Amino acid sequence: GAMSVDSITDLSDNTSKLLEALQLSHPHELDPQRSLSKKKMLSLNPITRQVPRIVDRCCKHIEMHGLQTVGIFRVGSSKKRVQQLREEFDRGLDVFLDEHQSVHDVAALLKEFLRDMPDSLIPRELYAAFLSTASMEGPAQLAALQLLLFLLPPCHSDTLHRLLRFLSEVARHAESSWGPDGQEIPGNKMTVSNLATIFGPNILQKEMPGEKDAGAMNFEDSAAIIQVLQRLIEHYQTLFMVSPEMQCDILRRLFQTDPDVIDYLLRRK
Repeated sequence: GAMSVDSITDLSDNTSKLLEALQLSHPHELDPQRSLSKKKMLSLNPITRQVPRIVDRCCKHIEMHGLQTVGIFRVGSSKKRVQQLREEFDRGLDVFLDEHQSVHDVAALLKEFLRDMPDSLIPRELYAAFLSTASMEGPAQLAALQLLLFLLPPCHSDTLHRLLRFLSEVARHAESSWGPDGQEIPGNKMTVSNLATIFGPNILQKEMPGEKDAGAMNFEDSAAIIQVLQRLIEHYQTLFMVSPEMQCDILRRLFQTDPDVIDYLLRRK
């Protein structure tokens, strides 16, 4: 629920698609250590961030209460409590997740939401293109993934970025560590590989949930999905950053087609 790029009036189809395909950003927007006084992080979407409330709140809850939970996303949850939370979000209630909520229930809710989206987080028309990057290596693979990410609709782009940032943080706590007093802090055991195995099929879907053969997947596709999601988690900061050269190129093109949009974007920055 927020304005999309299409809400800018009087844009030609070509200009609108150009804005959607290349959404402007500043490098410092992706720095998690930047000043906390500016609470809202600007998005790759030039209008406003579009992340479903349920995704953001589930991620925040686990970041606050579940990073040391062993086997998060793999341990069973209460189906009844998960269904209740799901219904509350569906009714548009302002659901408050606190320390009394089971981390495993919240984790299951997040997985269910991603699995049951009408269109998967990475749209199905891009499924084959994303999987094809699994056969690439090094800079060529990352360059191809970045161009594909630029094609995502704004809501999908913002939500995927939030999810990848969250998964990267979970993976950072996979191994056990030692506290200042010498006590052992247990790791959650959820490495990037484990997280990609769990979330890959929910984010990259070939068929609609419930469709014939939706659950069937050959080994090659399954392995490719895991590999692609691993790369997305490992390199999300770089992948979601638009280079200054590309920004300048787009600004030059827009200057010729719609200078009013240029004025709006520059004033916003």
